[in-house]
Amino acid sequence: MRTGNKRFVKALVANQQGELFELDGYAAVGMAGQKLVPLIEAETINMPVGSEHLYLPDRRPILYNRVMEEFEVLTENPYAPGEPVFPVAAFNAPGYVVTLISAYAEEQGASPLPLFSYGAVGWLKGGFRVAALRVDRERRQDLRLMPQDKIVAGIARLRRIMPSNRLRAHLEVCALTYGCPAAKNLFLGRYEAPLPTSTHCNARCLGCLSLQKDSGIVSTQERIDFTPTPEEIAEIATYHIKHTKRPVVSFGQGCEGEPLLAAHVIEPAIRLIRKTTARGTINMNTNASLPSVLERLFEAGLDSIRVSMNSVRKPYYEAYFRPRGYRFKQVIESLDLARRKHKFASINYLNLPGFTDAKPEVEALLSFLARHPVQMIQWRNLNFDPVRYWQIMGKNRQEPELMGMRTLIKRVRHAFPGLKFGYFNPPKETFQT
Repeated sequence: MRTGNKRFVKALVANQQGELFELDGYAAVGMAGQKLVPLIEAETINMPVGSEHLYLPDRRPILYNRVMEEFEVLTENPYAPGEPVFPVAAFNAPGYVVTLISAYAEEQGASPLPLFSYGAVGWLKGGFRVAALRVDRERRQDLRLMPQDKIVAGIARLRRIMPSNRLRAHLEVCALTYGCPAAKNLFLGRYEAPLPTSTHCNARCLGCLSLQKDSGIVSTQERIDFTPTPEEIAEIATYHIKHTKRPVVSFGQGCEGEPLLAAHVIEPAIRLIRKTTARGTINMNTNASLPSVLERLFEAGLDSIRVSMNSVRKPYYEAYFRPRGYRFKQVIESLDLARRKHKFASINYLNLPGFTDAKPEVEALLSFLARHPVQMIQWRNLNFDPVRYWQIMGKNRQEPELMGMRTLIKRVRHAFPGLKFGYFNPPKETFQT
């Protein structure tokens, strides 16, 4: 599998039954926009524990024919002529950034892909290799540390302690039905606990996990359908804070809308928490659309915010988030407010190779960070159909020069050596405001 100094990663495909198999004579290929790249050992890593394989219907794999030394759209199984083959992608474990997308060509009328990330994957030396790099070594969502029997025991324990708490009951469904790692951590008494609160949102994100209307995409989980009381929120939060080392509790989860729209219950809940204990980190994952509301929450005791952004350029931000009643200007105002209030601010940077690593986006990010300093970037893979995203973001523009995700991250680290990189919301014991 060598060509010169390069050891190619062998191509991996699936049959109609979803069974995976490797193909001799072909190398796996990753894509970023229109750019195709054969996978090699030096630019891939062993597939992280906790990752999953994804089968891509209505599509055909693009592979690198090592004999012909050219890219090829494979329409049938070379070992069984007439039998179709399908692309395979990797949904990598938390803490890893995808550097290339699994390469494929859509068939006519292909339906949108579900809300996952579709990293390039292949086979080498008896194991799976993925095009990804690690940005966070914390094992906060390592499934090996989440035994089901202990989760069930934790659920039973909280049922006894807070039997009538509706938020506790909602999070049981998150842990058991949807497999939410954050909800599991609550019942395991570790790391960060979720506090979903808001039933509504003032954005219409293309990749919204809890609400999709007329998009052809199925949401991955149900949105919370009630507003917890301040007492219900505080009961769960204070319990987690008192029983956890370096605890974090967070508003703004995948199973809710925008938490700033529920400030009427969140603000008193924060005050109740802080009346009971000064320990723990109270965080909000937010679109940062309402600076005046956010200021009240900071004054009540909110410690940190994580602001979701797919781009630091207004047209592309608004093309993805599709805001209602706010604009990109308010997002920037909120980040600047956090700095003035000496609060910890992270950017939840939703990245996708082929857009995030394009030269104009990289230069815009570097300029943005210089003008609006934050303490951390959380590098998150965008969970959305990559081809459709490139099409939406690429309207009326030429294909830009791509730097690659590795180069992008190196450039940001070099320009801002004090900027934290990671994936998870940090506890305040590690803040450097």
